[in-house]
Amino acid sequence: MEGDGSAGHRNGTNKRPRLEDVAARVGVSTASVSLVLRGVPGPSERTRQRVLKAAADLGYQADRTASLLASRRTRLLGVLVDIHSPFHAELVEYLHTAAEDVGYDLVLSTLTRTRDEQTAVETLLAFRSEALILLGPTAPADTLAALDRKSPVIAVGRRIADADLDVVRTADDDGVGQVVDHLVGLGHRAITYVDGGKGVIATDRRRGYRTAMRRHGLDTYIRVLRGDHTEAAGERAARQLLDGAELPTAVVAFNDQCAIGVLAALSRAGVAVPGQVSVAGYDDDTLSRLSCFNLTTVSQSAEEQARHAVTAAVERLDQGRTESREVVLTPRLVLRGTTAEPN
Repeated sequence: MEGDGSAGHRNGTNKRPRLEDVAARVGVSTASVSLVLRGVPGPSERTRQRVLKAAADLGYQADRTASLLASRRTRLLGVLVDIHSPFHAELVEYLHTAAEDVGYDLVLSTLTRTRDEQTAVETLLAFRSEALILLGPTAPADTLAALDRKSPVIAVGRRIADADLDVVRTADDDGVGQVVDHLVGLGHRAITYVDGGKGVIATDRRRGYRTAMRRHGLDTYIRVLRGDHTEAAGERAARQLLDGAELPTAVVAFNDQCAIGVLAALSRAGVAVPGQVSVAGYDDDTLSRLSCFNLTTVSQSAEEQARHAVTAAVERLDQGRTESREVVLTPRLVLRGTTAEPN
């Protein structure tokens, strides 16, 4: 049976094909059809192809969908997410819940090794996201401020000085300071820090380490090793320590992934954690909670950050708030099995 003929019989000669007609043809829900036609991630590639074919067969044209979207709000919040970050994945889950509670949905655009932040943001705007929730953005403050003039921007996780846009973050320097305080309280003095590389978040955490060490009178023990946000960086830093004359009694890493790299390298070298070296991370991501790692870390309150970010977007979109606002949450030390008194 030809597609156009069936559309005419079902809808009548003067009626346009409806979303329900496409859904019935494919045998999926209207919600799935809507996601495909809006370009929102979710449906499988096979479903997407079947929906697009059915829409074409029935004469349900893309320009008709665009016209519909142009006539009303999309109620979509665009989210920039680093595909390699377990913490970002957890944030997205909480963002979905918070958005659904207030009648919004999310469009996700990912950062990868070959897809930069600008491209990801342009994709969010192309899908007519009403506001942008950017997780750990690295763009300069003036670039983000210019973007905010196109669509409200909520930057999550990063301090942004002198920029007229909304920020939701935890006090990163305080979080690392709590880790150092904990280790010093256990009796550690030789505490090494594995850095997170460039960027504001890394700068704040590095500053928190240095400030806390100085506060405890441990200036001579300050040691910062080059690193980034990956397990590989943690492994490289640990190998550097293993090649040295004497191991520190504790290592604090920029994030949990980096800390897990440290744990892996120490384990392969036969160094007991926390018996010989205590290790701590940052983020309290899903990996840190696994029993095989049981990592002492710092919680950034992902659920609370997500709720504040969605609230900020809704205030801008629905309540007309124009002044920028910064929400700074207090991080929380999470004690697990990788830190103990030094031997």
